Amino acid sequence: MGMTSRAGSETTPKGRGRRPGGTDTRAAIVDAARKSFAAKGYDKASMRGIAREAGVDPALVHHYFEGKAGLFAATLDVPVDPAELIDRITAGDVDRLGWRIVETFLTVWEPPERRDALVALVRSSMTSEEAARMLREFLGREVFGRIAASTGAADPQLRGALAASQMIGLVVARYVIRVPALVEATREELVERIGPVLQAHLVDRVPERE
Repeated sequence: MGMTSRAGSETTPKGRGRRPGGTDTRAAIVDAARKSFAAKGYDKASMRGIAREAGVDPALVHHYFEGKAGLFAATLDVPVDPAELIDRITAGDVDRLGWRIVETFLTVWEPPERRDALVALVRSSMTSEEAARMLREFLGREVFGRIAASTGAADPQLRGALAASQMIGLVVARYVIRVPALVEATREELVERIGPVLQAHLVDRVPERE
């Protein structure tokens, strides 16, 4: 769903003292969200509270952003739609889930304009407990938590955490520390090497290769 599905939402929201729609309003929402996520963490921040802080109607927040995950991504200035990413991963055959996760994540990280923003995000999480908490809660709830829950297997929180540790380790080693062998490896090689590991964490069964 995009902004076109909410045509007409650009009208001024009702309520005394609230901002009308526009570029400045979007920026105010992002600024309020950034402060709320920093103060409360991802889990406890609410869309309604962010709207109140920004001085806008809650409906206007939903007009600009596809849920809390999309708003969180905007505060980090990361050009990735989390909902689209997870839908892409969970839509296919569960027997190829692990491989699909690796391929999707590497596809997101490969373009230089995305990579710089994502590397900055990972680095900030290593030096700031505030940033680490936000990223940890976001990945746990919106990314790996949703992926693990989609399989219907037991212990989805542990399974999601194991998958997260694998992928975070890979992107840190490949893009931040830049371990030579991982930098030189092709995306296809990494998908085939790491896909079965994620599959075992998340689904319990690794289909035999044909």
